[in-house]
Amino acid sequence: MRGEGIMFLDSIFKRDEGIREATDEFIELEPTTENQGKAHIRIETINDYRDVEGIQKQVREGNIVFLRIRKMRERDIGELKRVVERLRRTTIAMNGDIIGVDEDFLILTPPTVRIFRGEVESKAE
Repeated sequence: MRGEGIMFLDSIFKRDEGIREATDEFIELEPTTENQGKAHIRIETINDYRDVEGIQKQVREGNIVFLRIRKMRERDIGELKRVVERLRRTTIAMNGDIIGVDEDFLILTPPTVRIFRGEVESKAE
C-alpha cells in the first residue's frame, strides 16, 4: 500500500505544460498586498473536498501550507486524488509550488516561495 501512495503522488505532481482545465470554475483574484513581505506557515488538515477552498485561499494570501492528508488517504483515496489534482491545478495557475512529502503531507507555496528539489551544486574551483 505504501508504494502505491508514492506512485500516486509521483503521477499527480508531474508538471504538464499542456494541462487542460477541468470543468471547475476559477475566479481570477488580484494578489493581496496587506501581508506583502511576510510569509506565514500554516499546518492544516484536509477532511473532505469542501476544505479545498480554504486551503486555496491560504496559499493565495501568501501562506505556506503544510497539509496533512493521512486521514483522507486512509478513508477515501478517490476523493484525495480529486483534492490533490484541484490543488495542483490551482498552484500551477498562480505560479506557486506543490510537493508531496512522504505519504502524509503536501506542501503548497505561493509564487514568492520555491521548493528546492535536488542537490546543491558545488562550485568548481
